[in-house]
Amino acid sequence: MAKGIRIGMDKIHYAIMNETTETYATPKPIPGAITGTVSPTTNTETLYADDQAWETASALGEIEVELNVADLPQEVTADLLGATVDANGVLVQSKSDVAPYVAIGFRSQKSNGKYRYFWFYKGKFQPNEEEFQTKEDSPSFQTPTITGTFIPRQTDGNWRARVDEDGADVPPQVIANWFTAVYDGTPVP
Repeated sequence: MAKGIRIGMDKIHYAIMNETTETYATPKPIPGAITGTVSPTTNTETLYADDQAWETASALGEIEVELNVADLPQEVTADLLGATVDANGVLVQSKSDVAPYVAIGFRSQKSNGKYRYFWFYKGKFQPNEEEFQTKEDSPSFQTPTITGTFIPRQTDGNWRARVDEDGADVPPQVIANWFTAVYDGTPVP
């Protein structure tokens, strides 16, 4: 059994998904991880019979993933939101932009020095609120947060992969290749 409590977060990566095949381009980094929040929605219904709760059933809804990073370079913003960078190097966002489905991966350090790795398979990000503040006597960093809505893949119903590098029977190649391609469960040679 893997031990250790999560104490950190780094190495955020994203990979654009081909919607038709639900396969991924090569992952790219988003530098400067600060925080990440994952909020799955579960819908539960209870059947009552004979004057008591008789049966309950749950269904997974959407999963909100919120990332706060040191900065979102314009190339990353363009990729995540479906915007464009023009010939002059200017990020141009349009009302007709269509965000692609992407996978998001990162790792979280544990108190024992090992890491827990994640991939969230299928989500779309949307533009978020931005706050700006004048510089005062003491500078205040203004870091961007971006929120995506994730859903299970249609091909297999999977929405996330998670592994502890110190878990039993985890081949070292799984960890070594975690950010070179989105993990899909294919055995590693």
